[in-house]
Amino acid sequence: MSKFKNYFSETITEMTQNVSWPTWKELQSNALIVVVASVIFALLVFVMDTVFGITNGETWKGALGFIYSMF
Repeated sequence: MSKFKNYFSETITEMTQNVSWPTWKELQSNALIVVVASVIFALLVFVMDTVFGITNGETWKGALGFIYSMF
């Protein structure tokens, strides 16, 4: 039982004294970058799925449309 107590004690010490936490402004800035990058990536995947889904002039519903049509 003392090993668990020692583990949690060392974890708390590590997290409070040795870890450098970002400031609130840094956190907001980095979160915004992640959100923007995620939206750009999602739009890129959507466009690629739509473009590669067009066959013989007919618009295929893309990979998700194909998967949904299987169910």
